[in-house]
Amino acid sequence: MVTAPPPELLIEDAPLTIAGRQFRSRLMTGTGKYRSIADLQASVAASGCEIVTVAVRRVQTNAPGHEGLVDALDWSKIWLLPNTAGCQTAEEAIRVARLGREMAKLLGQEDNNFVKLEVIPDPKYLLPDPFGTLAAAEQLVKEGFAVLPYINADPLLAKRLEEVGCVTVMPLASPIGSGQGLRNAANIQIIIEQATVPVVVDAGIGTPSEAAAAMELGADALLINTAIAQAGNAPAMAKAMALATTAGRLAYLAGRIPIKAYASASSPLSGTITAGP
Repeated sequence: MVTAPPPELLIEDAPLTIAGRQFRSRLMTGTGKYRSIADLQASVAASGCEIVTVAVRRVQTNAPGHEGLVDALDWSKIWLLPNTAGCQTAEEAIRVARLGREMAKLLGQEDNNFVKLEVIPDPKYLLPDPFGTLAAAEQLVKEGFAVLPYINADPLLAKRLEEVGCVTVMPLASPIGSGQGLRNAANIQIIIEQATVPVVVDAGIGTPSEAAAAMELGADALLINTAIAQAGNAPAMAKAMALATTAGRLAYLAGRIPIKAYASASSPLSGTITAGP
């Protein structure tokens, strides 16, 4: 009879800690591109996430799909991560970040200084501006924000942002909403090796297998929006992404076997039955 392993054989994992705040879930989700508020609510619940990012400008302007969004979630249980999506310059992003902090206060999160920093002047590929991101990050850190910058998978930029005081770095796996998967694995691996703050892989993840692969690299967390919101069954995909995030993290902690160029039998060769004379 197969029995469960004793508890001492299970791997204990520390919580995800960002700017001194602890989270059990390592999957963050977004609020854009859902077909309905009901889909959003069910998906957030299914994901088990504790951090949800919201585009401050789109909520402010009641952009399509964002009407009533703030009231749709229980912010006593979910940590708001305001983001500066839609900002093309550092100056715009700084202004919107300040509005995001006020929005968090209105939702009862008086001590929430988090901001996901996005500076994106490129309308076609939606790639973040490294110079504007760094300039905005430096100013926002001075103003007491816990800055989570969205960046290209650039190890040098990631290190510089960490040096100016950012509390995470968030390299893209591939362009936003593209579903291309983990196209920047080599650079993300370097960022993970060098970072002393959490590394959150953000954008481009399309499937649970890609989510697991990103976590197996050693990423601390993932932020996934489009792959969940645009799936045929968004809540089911949210659950799948949560399971994949956990599986990838556990696999990373467990440690994979070395890759070999030759076969290695899984059954012992000694004591085998051989043919008679």
